[in-house]
Amino acid sequence: MEHHKTYSKEGNTAPYQPHDQPPPPYDAIPQDLTEAQGISVNDDGRVVVDASSRLCRSLSKLLPHVIPQTLPPPDYSERVSTFKFPLNIVIQIVGSRGDVQPFVALGTELQKTGHRVRIATHNVFEQFILEAGLEFYPIGGDPADLMSYMVKNPGLIPSLDSVREGDIQKKRLMMAEILHGCWQSCLMPDPITNAPFVANAIIANPPSFAHVHCAQALGIPLHLMFTMPWSPTKAFSHPVVDWLSWQGLGGVINDWRKHELELEPISLSDGPFILSKLNVPYTYCWSPGLVPKPDDWSHNFDVCGFFFRDPPDYQPPLEIAQFLNAGPPPVYFGFGSIVLDDPEQITKTILQTVKETGVRAVISRGWSKLGGVAPGELSGDDVLFIDDCPHEWLFEQVSAVVHHGGAGTTACGLRNGKPTIIVPFFGDQPFWGEMVSAAGAGPDPIPYKQLKVATLAQAVRFCLTTEAVRSAQGIAAKMQQDEGVKTAVASFHRNLPQGLVECDLLPEFPACWRYRLGKKRFRLSKIAAEILVEKNLLDVKNLKPYQPNPITIENTRWDPVTGISSAGMGLTFDMLKAGGDIFYKPYKVYQDGRTSPLPSPSGSENNPAQLSPGDSARSIGKAQSTNDFATRRNVEPKQKGRGVAMAAASTHASGKLLGKMASGLMVDLPLAAAEGFRVLPGLYGEKVPEYGKVKDWKSGAVAGAKSFTIGMGEAVTGVFYQPYKGARDGGAAGFAGGLLKGTFGVVGKMAHGKDILHLWAPSGALSPFTFADFLPTKGSLGLVAYPSQGIKQSIHSALHKSTRKLIMAALHLEGYDMLRQERVRGIEDRMVIERFTAMTQNDFDHNIDYI
Repeated sequence: MEHHKTYSKEGNTAPYQPHDQPPPPYDAIPQDLTEAQGISVNDDGRVVVDASSRLCRSLSKLLPHVIPQTLPPPDYSERVSTFKFPLNIVIQIVGSRGDVQPFVALGTELQKTGHRVRIATHNVFEQFILEAGLEFYPIGGDPADLMSYMVKNPGLIPSLDSVREGDIQKKRLMMAEILHGCWQSCLMPDPITNAPFVANAIIANPPSFAHVHCAQALGIPLHLMFTMPWSPTKAFSHPVVDWLSWQGLGGVINDWRKHELELEPISLSDGPFILSKLNVPYTYCWSPGLVPKPDDWSHNFDVCGFFFRDPPDYQPPLEIAQFLNAGPPPVYFGFGSIVLDDPEQITKTILQTVKETGVRAVISRGWSKLGGVAPGELSGDDVLFIDDCPHEWLFEQVSAVVHHGGAGTTACGLRNGKPTIIVPFFGDQPFWGEMVSAAGAGPDPIPYKQLKVATLAQAVRFCLTTEAVRSAQGIAAKMQQDEGVKTAVASFHRNLPQGLVECDLLPEFPACWRYRLGKKRFRLSKIAAEILVEKNLLDVKNLKPYQPNPITIENTRWDPVTGISSAGMGLTFDMLKAGGDIFYKPYKVYQDGRTSPLPSPSGSENNPAQLSPGDSARSIGKAQSTNDFATRRNVEPKQKGRGVAMAAASTHASGKLLGKMASGLMVDLPLAAAEGFRVLPGLYGEKVPEYGKVKDWKSGAVAGAKSFTIGMGEAVTGVFYQPYKGARDGGAAGFAGGLLKGTFGVVGKMAHGKDILHLWAPSGALSPFTFADFLPTKGSLGLVAYPSQGIKQSIHSALHKSTRKLIMAALHLEGYDMLRQERVRGIEDRMVIERFTAMTQNDFDHNIDYI
């Protein structure tokens, strides 16, 4: 729903109180497109939806009824500064320096609590992160290109210019590189020190996209942290970036999941919602004194305060010091990492504004190189152009700040009590502009396409008023009460899963392996496992990676009709694509001489299964080449005739077509129907039965048996129980409703199960009309569908071992390195051996030589 709101700057004599009125909307958009349908898009790509329109009311009927969680929010004053054992934490960040800098502060605080922290981001930030004393891992990607793309396409809806210039394909290739780099950051050795590393947990900002998939592959916890609203709320508008991104990048992500992580693809309809389905915790990095936590966010959402790093020890160059001392405090102008289309025009606008208002100005050249003069060169006595300078120091010296509205820059200005003018370009920048305006600490935001001298001059004059200064200082006073980084660390610790447990033998380390010996089950740390392997007390082949937070991503089914329809559409699409490949792949081979079939990783000479605990970090780096996404997509063919290669490509595509058809008809469609019938009771308010996650043939058989048993019982009892329950709760009207529910349930559950039973019953054992005719459809389908799905999962697991072997090799390598370091410090192995012996002495006798 569109809102227009203007905040008067006259007579504002008191700081804004956040509870006086709700925060303003995320955007204010003129209704210029499809107004009759209640949807419009403004010039910067933001979309506004009128929820009361006929279209939205109709679409809302298709959405499932969601009961909001009523658990109380956590106590923000609660502090959990330490955890019971140290973790390897990788922080994955995609974005500009303003996105990276808050996580440097977070990483430093996590390091203080004993964790090992690796920040994985773009290569250009390496020195910045290393100077902060944190580990760095490059994920590729060019943030300048990302910023340029976002300025051109602020709403993620590509413009015609972007399409013509090939920006879409460039972004997809960049995202493929970033996905690959994020996965490597979870288990590759340090690129500088060669120190092995396997992540125990992932912290990420949402635009990195790889986070949940890496967490699924490793079975480790994920925690999202961000500086802008990313989650749905009624309190203010929020971006639909997940949905839009999946439409453009879903294919890239699924291709990466398949080839590098060896995970099954995610449907485009489920992709945007997997984070909410998995209840991934969020921590939002802004001050609750500026934007309080919305009431409709669940207990695993925190608003903790802005992240500020310790002030750097900065000594300004002589020209900056002299300029600041030569007159009254200047106004700061700068747009940081924004890549401007016309920096010369923006520079002229700023200089003319300075002249009209009579202020002094410090202009940060930024990535767009504003000014076109050498760093430090004066453009008159009242203007100084500068290059990089820490905002924490600089904003203490100025009277007001004018910038693009990045969360970090906004926070730094407000923390120093400086009135703020925001010129937003995309993303969260309009949001922060509205928040600053609502608080009285600045004028209404000025979209960069509307930036004129008169408008900017009026905004500068307002920022110099007593009212604006008083409001900004009031916000600063509130922010002083926040401990954003410490609160975020507490939020991270509080949301870690219960499955993240200590080693059974060395409780000061987290469990990373599981080991079964007779009836005994052990959870072992990396170092404990290597000690036992070295002493020949356990067979390394029986060690399996322990997953403290197993993640299963399943297709969502609302009812049998939509479930079967969705599965049928997916099967049709897959078959059409596979059928087209029969002709396209040979043509592709003919055109560029490449073969379509990809070599099996198991055939690589650097198979990670061949790595031993003593192998070097270089060996595991070579092993990664078997999973390298880019390499696997650009494998040169063996020397053979083009005709043979074309025939092989066609045969490979034909095999995929037959495989898709068999899997779809025998597994996917029956499973969609079974799941649709399983969730059907939820449509009329009944409890939906749970059969457990299907991970292999065993769990599939259990789920099938539960489905059959529960389905048959519900079909027999429902027609009697529902009317009784209705009469008990609602009298005669309730009895009628219960009778309808019971009848509807029977129609859905009772049907011809005879054909399914005949799959295993002896011929003629059942008469044409037996009890089998009235067996529950849900149970009968489940009896076949869930075991079939389990068998499919087991086959997939058996044929795709490369990623698991890579993870195991990385665990062994880090364990061996930890063992070597502990021995250097004089740690003995006797304690581990004695504890293991005591725990296993009932199973077998040990004859241990400690010498």
